[in-house]
Amino acid sequence: MTGAQNERAALVETLAKVGPDAPTLCEGWTTRDLLAHLVVRERRPDTGPGILIPAFAGHTEKVRVQATSKDWDEQLALLASGPPVFSPFKLVDRFANLAEMFVHHEDVLRGGADPDGPWTPRALTPELEAELRTPAKSMGKMTLKKVPARVTLRTPDGEDLVTAGSGEEVVVTGRIGELVLFAFGRSPVDVTFTGDDSAISGVRASSRGL
Repeated sequence: MTGAQNERAALVETLAKVGPDAPTLCEGWTTRDLLAHLVVRERRPDTGPGILIPAFAGHTEKVRVQATSKDWDEQLALLASGPPVFSPFKLVDRFANLAEMFVHHEDVLRGGADPDGPWTPRALTPELEAELRTPAKSMGKMTLKKVPARVTLRTPDGEDLVTAGSGEEVVVTGRIGELVLFAFGRSPVDVTFTGDDSAISGVRASSRGL
């Protein structure tokens, strides 16, 4: 199985365990809202533009809200089955869905946690960490370019994955999964910061993600 498939299965298991009314890191969303988003994303191609283009966001949100009224267990089964044959994600599941499933799984696992508090992440397999290197680099390049500092994402063994942004130098150090979550603007994450205090404060307060 690919990392995306493993994370999908783990996410479905976690969602089934916590139920439809648990908190998530997605502001204003319960697990029911998050599940609706995931199912609609893969099964309603007409909603795709609204994820990135504000002019179409109203339609996407309308379809997602409608999906929240559907049976929880049926929606879980749809997510577990993966992209249908007509979905644009079918052929690119291992690439397009790895970060999606991983980040949203963590959204559920960390839902309700203090965003400013410490967090002990789950242990990831070496295989999953290796696969997450690509989204850490690609998303970091996209989401960090507007932060008020020049940020480098660095692993504990000293590997620099990506550098983006402009200004004072700030190094964010953490394991691959935590760096992915940081690049997506999630909190809490288990990372450390090195650099000027004011620059670090600006980075921590910055809006990241798509």
